[in-house]
Amino acid sequence: MGVFGLLGSGNLGNDGSLEAVLGYLRAEHPHAVVDALCGGPEAVAARFGIPATRLHWNRGEYRTASRAGAVAAKGLGKVVDAFRTAAWVRRHDVVIVPGMGVLEATLPLRPWGFPYALFLLCASGRLLGTRVALVSVGAAEIGSRPTRALVRWSARLAAYRSYRDEQSRDAMRAMGVDTAGDRVYPDLAFALPAPRSEAPSGTPGTVCVGVMDFHGGNDDRSRAGEIHRRYLDGTVGFVRALVEEGRPVRLLTGDECDASVVAAILDAVDSPLVTAAGTASLADLMKETAAADTVVAARYHNLVCALKTGTPVLAVSYAAKSDALMERMGLGAYCHPAREVDAGRLLGQFRELEERSAGLRRVLAERNEDMARQLRLQFDALTKALFPPTDRAQALEEKS
Repeated sequence: MGVFGLLGSGNLGNDGSLEAVLGYLRAEHPHAVVDALCGGPEAVAARFGIPATRLHWNRGEYRTASRAGAVAAKGLGKVVDAFRTAAWVRRHDVVIVPGMGVLEATLPLRPWGFPYALFLLCASGRLLGTRVALVSVGAAEIGSRPTRALVRWSARLAAYRSYRDEQSRDAMRAMGVDTAGDRVYPDLAFALPAPRSEAPSGTPGTVCVGVMDFHGGNDDRSRAGEIHRRYLDGTVGFVRALVEEGRPVRLLTGDECDASVVAAILDAVDSPLVTAAGTASLADLMKETAAADTVVAARYHNLVCALKTGTPVLAVSYAAKSDALMERMGLGAYCHPAREVDAGRLLGQFRELEERSAGLRRVLAERNEDMARQLRLQFDALTKALFPPTDRAQALEEKS
């Protein structure tokens, strides 16, 4: 079996999805031999103990190419990757793409980057008879015609598809994919173990603020700088207001690129009340959110961690997927647009959230039980779809 994606590349949410799938495989199919084709093979091999191969032949794939040599290397890399991907796929019976927003372009994305890599995977699987499964993935309608075409064909060529929310399935249907047999299940990170949040003691405690190196989406490139300044100024204003009220603030990230935003906030709000958490996994993030009174966060998997631990959270939403998740968990009223962060309005929403904290914690506990049940159904469906009956019988025999 293979796992595929931008794994080990510094994004904690992506690696959390991989962790959830590996947990399923080790529990239900302990004899499966697993390796990865991924963005950060060294990190994946070290953390998860599986062999891993680099996703792209060209190590400068995600750097802007300005010189003729770099441009030529990128072009050659596309050809080489077609053969490398096919050779890797051919060695497997099944390849799983674990979660992630692989069918969306809500952040800046070029068609010849990951969308092309995903298309090579799914096309190779169809040609070589290897079953490719897109498991609890995110999707969104895409405006760019080349990216849209690659994503649509990747989905069509996959042997199994499930989505992490209804709007993802709707988006693929709108882009011309037959989704009649596709199902919706929670994000895979909800299958991970998590500490339970403790109710506040009565004295105002720590607020976790999850930040993001946000510059808008794929269609916002012309005003990316303006969007980033507005997001950063609003976030700094909000953190400063909390500090003036004497609240400890703990800054969280979800990707290595977010470190610059943390540095900017620490520089702008020079106070011992503001500290930055060092997190290397979703487990680390969940420990932070469980210890907080309240969370205010932008990155999708920062929200997942807060919701999973049962901590009331306010979403600084950069994409519809965040709004959908919050609605699903009973906190749909607590979303604030990342493109237009207004510190005063955000502070008002935050105060309302804290006033309702006790009731919201009960709601989250109920919703989390339902999410866990749905993910058990997801893994059962995955086993039936991907593993031959003889393999399933052997797995049941081993469990008994």
